[in-house]
Amino acid sequence: MIQLKKFATDFMTKFKADNVPLLAAAQAYYYLLAIFPLIIVGFTIIPYFNINPNDAVNFIGNMLPGEIASIFEENIISMIATPQGGLLTIGIIGALWAASNGINAFIKSSNTAYDVEETRPFILVRLLSLGLTLGMIVALIIAFTLPMFGNIIVSFLQSFLGLSGTMALLFQVLRWTISIVVLTSLLMLLYRFAPNKQIPFKNIIPGALTASFLWQIISLGFSFYVSNFGNYSATYGSLGGVIILMIWFFLTGLILMVGAIVNVLYHRKQEQRQYDDKTSVS
Repeated sequence: MIQLKKFATDFMTKFKADNVPLLAAAQAYYYLLAIFPLIIVGFTIIPYFNINPNDAVNFIGNMLPGEIASIFEENIISMIATPQGGLLTIGIIGALWAASNGINAFIKSSNTAYDVEETRPFILVRLLSLGLTLGMIVALIIAFTLPMFGNIIVSFLQSFLGLSGTMALLFQVLRWTISIVVLTSLLMLLYRFAPNKQIPFKNIIPGALTASFLWQIISLGFSFYVSNFGNYSATYGSLGGVIILMIWFFLTGLILMVGAIVNVLYHRKQEQRQYDDKTSVS
């Protein structure tokens, strides 16, 4: 109990010293710039798979609160109805650059959390941002696709492989488990390579698990609140969806920094323990 209280005290001290809300707000700004080109890329690819526009709109509506989904609805229908190869090429370049700015903001925030300066070459940091961005895109596609399309996948496997009811239930559990594992793995990569500091993987597990759990809980909770209690459109009009998106990105940035602080405190504790062990031996 004493250790838990000390950890909470150290956490709040670090939270205030790093001005985490300001760092989260900076990340939210870059995430907002990244999300639109990323969605353009995603739905520009969809026409080549002969997916019904209404199904795509329903998919977005199930994933996001209605006020956010309405922002993309008209553009989604337009892009899906007509393949646009030129837009795809330009969109990929713009999306990767914009999204890498978001990861770059997280790299700077991570350095702040670990109290280190960025000494790596600019090109190396930019390539790292792009690499983590690509990993993030793949991980998020898996993390979102399995829960949303898991029933379709399981039905296909049942008809194709003749799975029993028990095996089908196992696949239902696996699709959520894989989604959580992929998301946690992504966070581990972010926490390992973003800061300009060599950190053992074992020292970033607590923060990655914490952030993964909090992100899913807060995302579900915020979506439930917006869908049932929040009426942002009445206050902000057509900007309601953008306001909601910005708040969600802010919460995401806040959670990422919470995980980073957990890792910092755990890493310091492990270093202190190793130092004490060496001191006692000598």
